[in-house]
Amino acid sequence: MSTSLGDVLETARRQRFVGRRAELAGFDAAVAGRSARRVLFVHGQGGIGKTTLLAEFGARARAAGRAVVQVDGRDVDPAPDGLRTAAGWPLPSGAVLLVDGYEQLTPIDGWLREQFLPGLSADTVVVLAGREPPAAPWRCDTGWQELLRVYRLDVFGPDETAQLLAQAGVEASVRPHLTALGAGHPLTMALLADLAVRGQVPDTLADAPDLISTLVESFVGEVATQPRLTGLATCAIAWSTTEELLARTVGADAPAVWQWLARLPFVTSGPGGLAVHDLARDVLNAEFRRRVPEQHRAHERLVFDHTVAALRTADGRHRQPEARQLLFIHRHGPFGGVIAALRTKGSAAVVPARPDEHEQVCATIDRFEGPASAELARAWLSEQPERLSVVRTGDRVAGFAHQVLCPSGSPLEDRDPVVRAVLDHVARAAPIRPGEQVLINRFAAGAREHQRDPYMVVAGPVSSLIEWLTRPLAWSFVVVVDAAFWAPKFDYLAFAPLVRVEVGGLPHVAFGIDWRRLPVGAWLDLMYERGHSGGTGPAPAALLRPPPLHRARFDAAVRTALQSLHRPEQLAASPLLGTALAADAAQLRAAIEAAVAQVGDLPKGGPLQAVLHRTYVRPAPTQEAAAEVLDLPLSTYRRYLAKAVQHLTDILWTIEVGGAARSP
Repeated sequence: MSTSLGDVLETARRQRFVGRRAELAGFDAAVAGRSARRVLFVHGQGGIGKTTLLAEFGARARAAGRAVVQVDGRDVDPAPDGLRTAAGWPLPSGAVLLVDGYEQLTPIDGWLREQFLPGLSADTVVVLAGREPPAAPWRCDTGWQELLRVYRLDVFGPDETAQLLAQAGVEASVRPHLTALGAGHPLTMALLADLAVRGQVPDTLADAPDLISTLVESFVGEVATQPRLTGLATCAIAWSTTEELLARTVGADAPAVWQWLARLPFVTSGPGGLAVHDLARDVLNAEFRRRVPEQHRAHERLVFDHTVAALRTADGRHRQPEARQLLFIHRHGPFGGVIAALRTKGSAAVVPARPDEHEQVCATIDRFEGPASAELARAWLSEQPERLSVVRTGDRVAGFAHQVLCPSGSPLEDRDPVVRAVLDHVARAAPIRPGEQVLINRFAAGAREHQRDPYMVVAGPVSSLIEWLTRPLAWSFVVVVDAAFWAPKFDYLAFAPLVRVEVGGLPHVAFGIDWRRLPVGAWLDLMYERGHSGGTGPAPAALLRPPPLHRARFDAAVRTALQSLHRPEQLAASPLLGTALAADAAQLRAAIEAAVAQVGDLPKGGPLQAVLHRTYVRPAPTQEAAAEVLDLPLSTYRRYLAKAVQHLTDILWTIEVGGAARSP
């Protein structure tokens, strides 16, 4: 049987494994059935070696003939179904379950302890590894006192540090100096060793961030190939680097670069892809910006565009991670830092709400905004329940956002003062056209701090971003009560305060944007630029399209454009320029000709397409000549032409009000 690259990689890692004798002994005893303590809880600070220890546990379990199931808490929706899916439930008898990043699963800690683990077979061995020690119920429950063993990972002692440096090939003469510099912190020591074998040993250590900056700066300068540099930059920019993303940035070298990245001491590999240690990520980004600012900016844009495309094409359950990644990439904006901070406490996954969570949501609204708003929320939830998104901590809703899509035909559009005021503003300022929709983020809050709650600050933007990027919309509004807190954020987002109305004695402010004037693609470009420039305020006039055309004027403009199809100077004056069809005369002609081809795809559309083709695309000198070429009586030709032009206009109108619009 041939040896795989993974086998070679595992062997190399095991040969370099250092220390943790007590933890290994406890694990081996559990796997061999010599100990009743079948659940091991490993905890310690970031970079202390938890992931490395789990890898060694996995190798030992496989060597013992056990099936190994690995779960990375960062990639799991912290809900029972999320963990079951990630673990491939049900687990085989005698399996070894290794859960890394357990701090991300804090919301379901109680469920895992009380239901999930007791449901496993008695010979299952489970290791939970996270930054925080186990909660009190683990230690207080008499049953778990017999089954659980807790290990706190600390820094290496002198002997372990010396062994790590020796196995890394560091010369004996510099080991004492490195030992003093690194203070036994495994990640720092690994980085120091990697630098030392290249002949670059720092003289002093002022503090850990400065040391890491010096190490990574030297390391980046030593990387031999451009694909590796690009892969490293990709990992530093993205929250999680998938093989697909790496292939986009690196190309054909992606498999080799992936293997190289996975071996780096500050990169961890999980089911969701590669992730860089937080400290290393910050330092890498700073160094790339200093050394190759233009290249790094190009890499950021590539990762940004890839994530946008992935969000737009993903199905429902995969959209939320992509939206969260997009906000993380835009971490210099108003929301990225909140998402990153929440991930250190637990998951920030924004997921569809369950029906049994509606009352929790309404109770939160009642507590902060009063019974009138709570009653309106109950009514909207009964009509559009699928538009409620939540962030959970345990079995509770920590934050939520509810979107209302209009027009819905519901009497609530008149009964709800906020929605009525929003729709009235739309009717006055720039009315929607047949087929167009308005999205209103009507309710959003966190259970503890209302609209300043970090969980609300995540739930609202993530759920809104998914809607804005995947649904054709004419207008979007976000309604807040705490306008003082949110106004600077919406100023950054180029959303304007357009509506003010009281409900239950509380002022509600609706910040809005007309996507027909500033298409989502152009808005994303603006947000990307503001992420670097820090700009705020309304969108620049140069980015705005003209006010939207209503149907009668649109139809007339299409008929005029058909007559001018081969006259670029006349097409350049068409009111259709700046619509979803085209930005210039060449694009407009291409859009019309593409629509002519689509007419041919309609039932019995072949003759209609032929009439359009000979009249406008490759026109005959006169209509009589066109009818003769098509072998049609003139009256039939004209009847076909009128019908064909109507179909053509319908196709173009569908694009204008929300079909496959052009890129801005």
